[in-house]
Amino acid sequence: MPTYEYECKKCAHKFEAAQNITEQPLKKCPECGGPVQRLISAGVGFIFKGSGFYATDYRSAEYKDRQKQEAKDNGSSCPVSGSTQTCKKCPANKEVK
Repeated sequence: MPTYEYECKKCAHKFEAAQNITEQPLKKCPECGGPVQRLISAGVGFIFKGSGFYATDYRSAEYKDRQKQEAKDNGSSCPVSGSTQTCKKCPANKEVK
């Protein structure tokens, strides 16, 4: 069910309403009862969870090896945090199976 954003023309109150696509737009502000206008919104962003959704998941073995070598040359183990300790959470340090 889409969420629509509205703004009151009288009191400038902004609010959201979850409505079916086939429903008529709201006409009254819940705060003052004035007329409302449906706003054009950017939509909803997607949240991808799990492996396989990040560019670093599909990096070639050559790229990962080169990145590790550059990190060693710079005196750090983790290219993301710059830590001298090996970072278990860093995608650059994960082994490809």
